[in-house]
Amino acid sequence: MKIFTRFLFIGILMSIVSPRLSASESVEQTIDYLLDHVAKANATFIRNGDPHTAQEALNHIKAKYEHFKTQIRTPEDFIRLSASKSLLSGKPYLVRTPDGKEISIGISAIHFFFRAH
Repeated sequence: MKIFTRFLFIGILMSIVSPRLSASESVEQTIDYLLDHVAKANATFIRNGDPHTAQEALNHIKAKYEHFKTQIRTPEDFIRLSASKSLLSGKPYLVRTPDGKEISIGISAIHFFFRAH
């Protein structure tokens, strides 16, 4: 069931994000846009249960992006490989908003993407 849910989420993500990209908007531009929102977020990022600042989260996601860059061809690939979960534990990355609500960073990335499009 867990695998089905993961594939369902990725499928939904792909169907939502892909049509929103214009022909002139590159994958790099979209990733830069998402990274910029991570950097500016007024939130605490939770990775493997430990809290991190926006800058720490940005540095970590960028490092993973560089590691997986040859495999990333779409924004969905970026979110799936670099910005959604720990490779070590498999735990999803979370964002804790100022009001204490915790949400998946993958969902946050989609929210930021749509806010500007």
